[in-house]
Amino acid sequence: MNPSGILRLGSVRDVAHFKEHLDALRLTIPCDLEILRGTESPLAQPIVREGLKIGNRFAIQPMEGWDGTSDGNPSEHTVRRWQRFGRSGAKLIWGGEAVAVCQEGRANPNQLLAAPHTRGGLERLRAVLIAEHRQVSGSDEGLLIGLQLTHSGRYSCPNQKGRPEPRILYRHPILDRRLNLSPGYPLFTDAEIEGIIEQFHRAGRMASELGFDFVDIKHCHGYLGHEFLSAHTREGEYGGSFENRTRFLRAVVRGIRAAAPGLKIGVRLSAFDAIPYHPDPALSTPGKPGPGIPEEYQNLIPYRWGFGVNQSDPRQADLSETIRFLTLLEELGIQLVNLTAGSPYYCPHIQRPAFYPPSDGYQPPEDPLTGVARQLEVVRQMKQRFPKLIIVGTAYSYLQDFLPYVAQAALRLGWIDSVGLGRMVLSYPEMLSDVVEGRAFQHKLVCRTFSDCTTAPRNGLPSGCYPLDTYYKKSASAELLKVAKARR
Repeated sequence: MNPSGILRLGSVRDVAHFKEHLDALRLTIPCDLEILRGTESPLAQPIVREGLKIGNRFAIQPMEGWDGTSDGNPSEHTVRRWQRFGRSGAKLIWGGEAVAVCQEGRANPNQLLAAPHTRGGLERLRAVLIAEHRQVSGSDEGLLIGLQLTHSGRYSCPNQKGRPEPRILYRHPILDRRLNLSPGYPLFTDAEIEGIIEQFHRAGRMASELGFDFVDIKHCHGYLGHEFLSAHTREGEYGGSFENRTRFLRAVVRGIRAAAPGLKIGVRLSAFDAIPYHPDPALSTPGKPGPGIPEEYQNLIPYRWGFGVNQSDPRQADLSETIRFLTLLEELGIQLVNLTAGSPYYCPHIQRPAFYPPSDGYQPPEDPLTGVARQLEVVRQMKQRFPKLIIVGTAYSYLQDFLPYVAQAALRLGWIDSVGLGRMVLSYPEMLSDVVEGRAFQHKLVCRTFSDCTTAPRNGLPSGCYPLDTYYKKSASAELLKVAKARR
């Protein structure tokens, strides 16, 4: 145990004791006691749906590495990460990385960019991933590779580290204050939005020409696509009604299909959100933030600045519009859906359950397993309601050594189609393929959610697993990260 009363999962002896712990917390998380191997494993089963084949049931989530070049090309650090994606054995590569469709929409000055001068770099990433995958798997049959297209909107910081240049759709009473935006700060005009839509079209056509199988139109984590969905207070054609708030998505999809008819389209969606949180000042000490507490919201009811949020109590989810959105995806003929939640900028415990907070975060306000259970349950509900969609789930990394047992059970019970791994891949890309093939399980490589992969980019450094990956542990950036963490 620790002072907050949260049990460290690394101290749980075996899966039987893990299940006892779940029972004690009264959490519903499916968990098998034994792992099936080889072709008997649910993780090894292909997904075959309407002419689309994915060779197994685990996926690599898109992750920004903060390690591209200033002009938006991949660096050798980026290439290494994509090689490790290929080494994982996963047959679904969901986006690989968030790639900005224009310079002003980059989340950081080292984010990848979809532009004529980056064609060769993006093509190389795909090539090295495939080559590594063939080497470890023997074949690239059933391998589906996507590219996540994004505009960072409110969280744009394209030109200089530490110098945000937010582009916003509406005025947010909490987030505007956090970003020091004045009441007169300019909003995107409809004409500017139409220009961004065209940039998505061009990026989609490029992805198709480079051989990517699909593009993800990012609608999660507080970035521009996600902010459209919560633009209840925006006036004009892109705000207010559900039809208006999804106009951006429909226009992007229509244009990409016209520009690249054979390219598949997926959407990564924050299925629900939450009121922004901050550290409890009464329990914070120098160098250690307190547990997260919600911002004052009583004078903001009905809460009209979120998607999938209960407007009467924004601490709670309301999935009614999430269901409408997934219904729209079906109507648009989009099969590939990746469900996540919240945002790393203002409610990281909802988005990415962790034991240790990032430098700009807060101590867990709940047992992180509660956050895992919350996301798994929402995905279960959506899968039950939309059986024809291929749905990828999120929030598995916090499960650590018990991830394979939960992943297998979730697949076996039909809660999910594919298990998405993010942070875990940075330290242990081969985890699920080791499990399926019966190879030795590398306990020392299991992600323990130290959050350095988030703290590093928050301080302008490349993202990576500094505690467990020797490549980062022995780098010059590791020393800079130590200095940055000591300043907290």
